[in-house]
Amino acid sequence: MKPSAVLFDCDGVLVDSEPETLRVIHEDLIAHGMDITLHEMEERFVGGTVPAIAKRVRAIGVDLPDDWSAQVYDKIYAALAENVALMDGVSELLDILDAAGVPYAVGSNGTPEKMDLTLGQHPDVYARLKGRLFSGQALNCAKPDPGLYLHAAAAVNAAPEQAVVIEDSATGARAAARAGMRCFGYAPHGKDQALRDEGAVIFTSMRDLPGLLGL
Repeated sequence: MKPSAVLFDCDGVLVDSEPETLRVIHEDLIAHGMDITLHEMEERFVGGTVPAIAKRVRAIGVDLPDDWSAQVYDKIYAALAENVALMDGVSELLDILDAAGVPYAVGSNGTPEKMDLTLGQHPDVYARLKGRLFSGQALNCAKPDPGLYLHAAAAVNAAPEQAVVIEDSATGARAAARAGMRCFGYAPHGKDQALRDEGAVIFTSMRDLPGLLGL
């Protein structure tokens, strides 16, 4: 069934920003005495927010400064200031959605500044998304709260049950389910079990998505 709107996560779905973001956070947590591997970071924290990571880390006894989140965001922004690639096939997918008259928006747990920084490196894509970039942190409804995707759907006049979400994290897929939306889980590297557990339909290439959406 052709959707009334497509709602994208940003990091790891539209832009390849997650590896560098995780690297920065991992190095900082190690510097503060936390014993954790990069793989464990990915398993535990992908899809969350930096303030949420801080809360969980402090809860297990790691001593972080009060302004840790702000400090880490500054480091992340510096690391992502250039050469953040689009995920393969994103531009072509947006072309197909435009041709089909299907509106789209972005719901990210990242900050508005981070979306502007990463997507802004790709002017054509950024221009198409301008005004439809929604941050769970800015709206105070970070995933898995369904409010972020409900807000994005309302912004493009789409009924939740007729919209679809494109996600790469279990946290985001859970938010989609709570919002009453179908979720397609993007797993280009085969890490799909957590997405499947949240009810997402798995796909591995953006070029496969139009067919899955009935376009």
